[in-house]
Amino acid sequence: MTLIRASLIVVMATVFGVATVVSASAQDLPDAFAKQLRDLEESRFGILSNSVTNLHAHGDSLWVGPFLNLTTDGGQTWKVADADSLIGTANRVFSIDIEASTIWVGLGFVDNASGDGVQSAGGFVFSTDGGNTWSYRSTQLDRPGETTVQYGVSTLEALDIIVPQQSPPFDIDFDPAGDLWVAGWASGVRRSSDGGATWRRVVLPPDTLDAIHPDTAYMFRIEPRRGTTGWLNHMGFSVLIDEAGTVWAGTPAGVNRSLDGGLSWRRFSADGSPDRLTGSWVISIEEQQLPGRNAIWMATWNAGEAGENGRFGVTVTRDGGETFEQMLIGERVFDFAFEDGYVYAAADNGVFISSDDGATWTAVRYFVDAQDPELSLRADLRVFSVATTRDAVWVGTSDGLVKSTDHGATWRVFRINVPLNPDEPSASVPRVDSYAYPNPFSPAADLFVRIRYEDAGAGDTRLRVFDFGMNLIDEISPGSKPAGLTEVRWGGTSNDGLRVPNGVYFYTVETGGRSASGKILLIE
Repeated sequence: MTLIRASLIVVMATVFGVATVVSASAQDLPDAFAKQLRDLEESRFGILSNSVTNLHAHGDSLWVGPFLNLTTDGGQTWKVADADSLIGTANRVFSIDIEASTIWVGLGFVDNASGDGVQSAGGFVFSTDGGNTWSYRSTQLDRPGETTVQYGVSTLEALDIIVPQQSPPFDIDFDPAGDLWVAGWASGVRRSSDGGATWRRVVLPPDTLDAIHPDTAYMFRIEPRRGTTGWLNHMGFSVLIDEAGTVWAGTPAGVNRSLDGGLSWRRFSADGSPDRLTGSWVISIEEQQLPGRNAIWMATWNAGEAGENGRFGVTVTRDGGETFEQMLIGERVFDFAFEDGYVYAAADNGVFISSDDGATWTAVRYFVDAQDPELSLRADLRVFSVATTRDAVWVGTSDGLVKSTDHGATWRVFRINVPLNPDEPSASVPRVDSYAYPNPFSPAADLFVRIRYEDAGAGDTRLRVFDFGMNLIDEISPGSKPAGLTEVRWGGTSNDGLRVPNGVYFYTVETGGRSASGKILLIE
């Protein structure tokens, strides 16, 4: 099973003439707390970002991006991977795959040098001992001058992709037989037979052909779409090797299927009919384990120049690509997971749950913590990722991670948990009375900022917010709060309900005879 995900907050932009997923930084974890996280040590912060765009489950283990958090006990404790190329760098997790004790993680970062926030390749980290130790491999790029590719009887011209910009590893799949496959957008689909030390291009059909075979002579150029030149089908977004050895490669121009290990290919795309793909941009491919032939589920989008005949939705094949079914028409889906006959689809409008193989669906759009409703997620969140451990389904959202052990009937919420007043404060875990997140805070994007604090006894709570001149801006009295760790929210408005301007604001929380204070940077 593989995942495609960008890191942190996902927004839409236009690249190469089609829409793509772009990540923007979020400051969930203060810099002072982001250091010294090593050696799979227990994380006292829980997950390290409240925007959870990567999930991958393996047995009882759940790996969470963008910082490779791990829990093996249902979220009671969390660890952080000792991956030097991730913590303390601009890199974030873009893709994860696990086979037995081997873990491969595709890294990427957002290059803001040009001001456009271009997603870029950051290489790979991998572990062969279940995550105890990690090694690094460089990006899947060409050497300058590698401008020809031998494909069977044909010598094809190729654009050499030599810079990391526009080539993040959106998806990765490790075949236990020995090959590693990556879908890297402008760098296309590539494979490595030596553990990521070297990479070679996978030749897919150009947009003008539905199939290619190495015994046929061709003259097309291998080139990703750049403006009006190149091919959409040479831009890799998803890849999967299924139980039968069939290779599936998703691009903005369809899904490509190879029955001979990646030599010959047939391309399927949207043509407006109900027995094809809903849309030609295939952003996710996942395999559902079933008796007999496994089902292949695809998030098929309508986007850009390949979208004339397409719609957003889900496409599934249960016979290896001979026939296709469409469902969840109109929904923009990002990810899939499966458990005991249930299918879960993570989408913009929530997580969709089916207990009858996709015939009917139930949508969960609001996630209320069963133990503490104050921890419940924002109503306008987006669902990015989903995974299933042995006894639970996990859903990654733009506002936190949630878990259900009853197929979505009830939920528990997990967010970044900065220790308040630790027993043993240190340089990496200082003494903190309260914590506001997200910070910086955008009222338009975030709706409200959460202010977390802890009190020894129950009592009435009062939040007061002041501007830089210490003038009282807003006062909120949410009523009595229980003892322990809790939160109160501020929506970035004054007492009269008007939006306050950008700037630094100070707050004080008073409850049960104690007070805590801090500051918030509001940026619209």
